[in-house]
Amino acid sequence: MAQQAPGGVNADPDSRILLSFLQDQRDAVLKVVEGLPEDAWQKPVVPSGWTVAGMLWHLGGVEQHWLQRVVTGIAEEQSADAEAGEDEEGGYDPEAAFTCALPSADLMANYRDECRRSDAVLAVTPLSAAPRGLGFHHDPEYTSQITNVRWIVLHVIEETAAHSGHLEIARELLDGKIRLGGR
Repeated sequence: MAQQAPGGVNADPDSRILLSFLQDQRDAVLKVVEGLPEDAWQKPVVPSGWTVAGMLWHLGGVEQHWLQRVVTGIAEEQSADAEAGEDEEGGYDPEAAFTCALPSADLMANYRDECRRSDAVLAVTPLSAAPRGLGFHHDPEYTSQITNVRWIVLHVIEETAAHSGHLEIARELLDGKIRLGGR
């Protein structure tokens, strides 16, 4: 859970609210995908071809890239599971549809694990701190506007919320379930 206990590095009210919004968006993503039949995870429902499996894999990558690598400046080696989620070329392609061949249980566990690792970073990193790994992002012009970890948290909330909405649409198209995420 992203929220800090009183006395932590992000114990001020604004930081606590921001981190609770991050957790709310993560929870919404998981609520939307829970219970989706296994065969639906790999079925693209929009012309661009992304799948629920690919989108959840992408969101785990968002956590890892922004809240772990860019915040800390540390790039950990990828696991075999991480490699299984990438395309054959082995790298992030912003133009490619998000797809992933891993089963749903592995994808949900991966996302939860990435969120826990991100929370561990946020537990010891003030939101006012400067990010240490801006060089890990492919667009230096974009990263030039990033002044602190708070900006990164807001960006992850923004991306998670947008993709949560995408997942809600996919869920409705796949099995008709609606209003599963959000508040």
